[in-house]
Amino acid sequence: MNIDGTLVAKQLRDKLAVEITEFKSCHGIQPSLTVLLVGEDPASHIYVKNKVKQTQEIGMISNEIKLPCDTSQEYLLSQIEKLNNDNSVHGILVQLPLPKHIDESAIVSAISPNKDVDGFHAINSGRLFNGETEAIVPCTPQGCVILVKQHLGDDLSGKHAVVIGRSNIVGKPVAMLLLQENCTVTIAHSKTINLPKVCQQADILVAAVGIAKFVKAAWVKEGATIIDVGINRVLTDEGKSKLVGDVDYDAVIAKCGAITPVPGGVGPMTIACLLKNTLTAAKNSLR
Repeated sequence: MNIDGTLVAKQLRDKLAVEITEFKSCHGIQPSLTVLLVGEDPASHIYVKNKVKQTQEIGMISNEIKLPCDTSQEYLLSQIEKLNNDNSVHGILVQLPLPKHIDESAIVSAISPNKDVDGFHAINSGRLFNGETEAIVPCTPQGCVILVKQHLGDDLSGKHAVVIGRSNIVGKPVAMLLLQENCTVTIAHSKTINLPKVCQQADILVAAVGIAKFVKAAWVKEGATIIDVGINRVLTDEGKSKLVGDVDYDAVIAKCGAITPVPGGVGPMTIACLLKNTLTAAKNSLR
């Protein structure tokens, strides 16, 4: 069966809209997200447009700062500093990727950890590692766990989770989140010996490698829950472009217990969890 990320994301947004109304009523504060977009990357512009639309739809303030591609790193840092010091701004997001002359690591580090709604700051990574409840968790990993629970229920204790990929954005944080859910977690990667055998042990398999149809049906345990994080553009036999995941969906769907499709699986959850993080940041600002 498919795990419908579009539906689950809508349910989360509806829940957040109610919480935001209550938050505004109790505290007189409207959660606010500011997105900084540098350059003219078409995919980034579409993504930011969707973020702005969904932010406003659930009752948050959404601000956009668009900067030209030749913006200096110093100027971008000065804009972040202003937002850090602005109490009306609860969430700051710098859309990646940035132009090559800008050091992404320096930019991420400059955002206040309390306003880092992407959850990429080293302090938030440390809070996640320590299992602290106030940690702002990266959006895609957070969405992955929500989708796992959509199929398996809230209690994941004892499940063997295999995460293919060890990036700081998805692989490592999703492994930490699954560990907090009392899963037995294996992190696999490009140097893993006999990767198919490792994957065959997984009750929960998270694929985040960025290689189209990388995970084959023979790698998948009967009845496993598959979370496909990959988004890869490939050409069909007719020469048309389409999106596929890191899992060979057509081959795996009949064998697994549930799988997230691409598109319509993890993707919609990423923005929904960004909105969730913005509300969390607004709540944390009252402490």
